[in-house]
Amino acid sequence: MSWLKNIGAVVAIFAVLYVLNAMMSSAGFFGTGINDYQSRLLVFIAINIILATSLNLINGFTGQFSIGHAGFMAIGAYASAYFSNVYGESIVRSFSFLGETAAVSVVLLIAIIVGALVAALMGLIVGIPSLRLKGDYLAIVTLGFAEIIRIVILNIDAVGGATGYSVPGYANFFWIGLFAIVTIVVINNIVNSDSGRALVSIREDELAAEAMGVNTTRYKVTAFVIGSAFAGIAGVLFAHNNKFLHTNDFQFIKSFEIIIMIVIGGMGSITGAILGAIIVTLLPELLRMLPDVTLGGFTVRFADLRLVIFALILIVTMIVRPQGLLGTMEIGHIFKRFRRADKPTGGMK
Repeated sequence: MSWLKNIGAVVAIFAVLYVLNAMMSSAGFFGTGINDYQSRLLVFIAINIILATSLNLINGFTGQFSIGHAGFMAIGAYASAYFSNVYGESIVRSFSFLGETAAVSVVLLIAIIVGALVAALMGLIVGIPSLRLKGDYLAIVTLGFAEIIRIVILNIDAVGGATGYSVPGYANFFWIGLFAIVTIVVINNIVNSDSGRALVSIREDELAAEAMGVNTTRYKVTAFVIGSAFAGIAGVLFAHNNKFLHTNDFQFIKSFEIIIMIVIGGMGSITGAILGAIIVTLLPELLRMLPDVTLGGFTVRFADLRLVIFALILIVTMIVRPQGLLGTMEIGHIFKRFRRADKPTGGMK
């Protein structure tokens, strides 16, 4: 009966996403609604979950240290935006017999495929030479690549250059939430497969993995390409929801924010990456709600200290709990431990 449970879960997910998306409309749903501010938060949480979960496959499960994830996000965003602007209207007209909503969905799905493939291709080009490096050297290469991509895009007039680039708004929360769930499911299946165990073996001891016959370079490049593809998907969804792109959205600080998500949540934990994405997305909004504090004639605005507070949280996490909130465990494993601990051990009466 497992297939019935899977079908039920899929139907429930679609229903929840549909209801949430309907509640985000101006009319609301059954007289209720989610305002624009709350909608944006939910969208950013879902996009950050895609980014954190995909980077966790590279950094958390494979043990590499990539800090250029925003570069692949930018590639996916601009590639799909260019495709949508050049070919989107003609595709919509070609599928107009399906209705406007369905035709727009076809364009979005094709744009997602384009963004994912271009980002994956760039991940392959960067991964083959750079993943032979380790530690700080890999981090420097990926950071440099992300900045090179941003500067190159900044000087391409066909995608707006320094003035920015308008994008058709094809993505709503339904699609963003759906692909966040797809990302979680795909990464979870990879991690729990034979390939996932090979990736974890590389993280634990690369020399021992090589000695056991694991092609470490191939597995590292594969994880890098898959992670890059999902970063590209996140960029596509961001572009088609935000309706405007600028290279400032993909500065190196964005890559650091994604790293903070998986470090806080737990490198090597999918639910930890999700938890970290939620925390890092909501924390700046919580800081904005705090009142200003005046000390010695200086006014401190917590919202302006976002990066400083992120750095402090990262330092404290590294000192107090370097493995993150969940470490390499999943929330489900923790609940199972509590249930086992609550059960009576039995014994002689």
